[in-house]
This record gives sequence, structure tokens and C-alpha cells, in this order.
Amino acid sequence: MDELSSPQVEALIPLLAAFDAAADEGHITRAAQRLGVPQSSLSRRLKAVEQAVGVRLFQPIGRRVALTAAGQELFERTRGLVSALGDAVDVVRSNADPESGLVRFGFPFSLGPVSIPTMLADFHTGAPRIRLHLVQAHGTALVEMVRDGRLDLAVTIPAPDDLPTLILGYQRLDLYVATDHRLATRTEIDLAELADEPFIANPPTYHLRGLVDSWCAAAGFTPHVGFEITEFDTLRALVAQNMGIAILPAPETPHPGLNRVPLTGDRDRSIGLVTGNHRPTPAVQRLRDHIATHAMSYLDRARHRGR
Repeated sequence: MDELSSPQVEALIPLLAAFDAAADEGHITRAAQRLGVPQSSLSRRLKAVEQAVGVRLFQPIGRRVALTAAGQELFERTRGLVSALGDAVDVVRSNADPESGLVRFGFPFSLGPVSIPTMLADFHTGAPRIRLHLVQAHGTALVEMVRDGRLDLAVTIPAPDDLPTLILGYQRLDLYVATDHRLATRTEIDLAELADEPFIANPPTYHLRGLVDSWCAAAGFTPHVGFEITEFDTLRALVAQNMGIAILPAPETPHPGLNRVPLTGDRDRSIGLVTGNHRPTPAVQRLRDHIATHAMSYLDRARHRGR
């Protein structure tokens, strides 16, 4: 075979990063920011991809873009190639200069205002040339991003069973109510007593929501969820307005409008430091070692500050 690739493949190779970013983000502006190029340049690259393939790959939906059926098939077949090439380049660069490199790090919504920024600031002091690409998402999404190579490292709640994981500690879940709620003065409460209360919770895709639903089912009732929301700060604000009750981890910063009521029984979930099934670069290993050594002190300080 004389030719290693067709002209179409040769044309696509330098453009795949643009296609991959736009397909993953579903938004031209965010994809351009991710790649560090002007939006106009990214748009030209995407048109070039479509010309090389010979079919339409994107369709506009409001201010976003969505993949066509052909675009989705191309994305599924090429995203692993782009990720593998990125990993290869990262390894080569990091091996050449172990003081620099890129770490794609994820952490959950229920951590962040205190513990994670403090931990990353301390790490940056000791490793100022290592770049951090940060992603905040719920636990299931973070695990999927580590599993398919979009993240190098993540703190997840709970810890997964199928990836290399170091248990950092446990997160306690309690009942939170407004300060003028009828249960605000209780020192402890059983879940069965909450059967008639309106709940505020995360969407069903969140691990915390699934955990609360299963606990309530074991207590003999299905919680009536009046509000579903992804943002923990807004969720706590709604509870403080006496719009409902919630089962939550302790906030990392004090919230004067809330009262914590401990729940009876074992109400903890694990906090894991997760890495993918691949050899970490020196930069990734350095951040992992830092978190493994110091995580509990950061988490404890944030927990006590939030009480």
C-alpha cells in the first residue's frame, strides 16, 4: 500500500482538535476559549472539517450548536484519537520537564468555596509552572470524565469501584432546615419523621439525590420534592427561606439562615481521589501526592468553618 492515508484524512488531522472541542462543548465561543483561539478561526476550521468530510456536521440550536447524525458518528469515532494524542503529547512534555505540564482536575459541587481553592493555591505555590484545567461537576459525571480520559484526576463523592481510588475521608449528611422551622431545635431526628415534609433536592442524576431517595424508601416513604436544583448554594438559600427541607453535607462557609439537625443512623458517604487506568504524568502524580498528603486537613478546616 503506497499511501498511508487518503487526502480527506490528511486534511482532517490538523482540524480534529477544533471539531472535538466544538462537539464536546456544544458552544462555539466556549470551544474557542478552550483552545485559546479566536471564535472566527474556530468557525473557519469547522467549515473546513465539513468540507473535508463532505457532509454537514453541526446544526445551530439557539446560541448553541448540536451535532447532526453524521457529526455524532464522527465524534464517537474520533474523540478517543484526539484524547490519545493529547495524552501522548502531555507525557512527552512532562517527561522532558517534570516541573511543568497540564493537569485536568475535577471536583464535586459539594466541595469548593474553601477546601479545593485552598488546596490548589498551596499546590501552585510549590509548583507554579504546572497548569491546572479545572472542572466542577457532580460525582457520576466526574467519574465518567476520568474513565474516558477527559480528566486526569478527580475528587469524587462517592468513590467509584472500578477505577484506582484513594479514600480521602467521609462526608457526613444531615438534615438542614430554616432557623424558624418547627424541627430547627431538634437535636436528632429519624428519617421516618420527615414523610410529610416538602423536600428540596438535586436532580435524580445526582448521587446525593439517589441516596436520599433510597434512604427515604427504606424509612417507608417517597420524598415529595417541590424544587430540584443543581446549585448547592441556591438550594441552601431556598431552605433558609423555609421553602422546604434538605439532606445535605455541611456548607464550607457559614450559612446563618440554616439549622443542622443530625439524622439517626449511618449517614456518611466516601470521598475518593480517582485516577484513570493509565500511567500518570509527573505533573498529575505531583498533584495527586499533594492531595493525598494534605486533603484531610483542608476538608476538616472547611467543615469546621461551615458549622
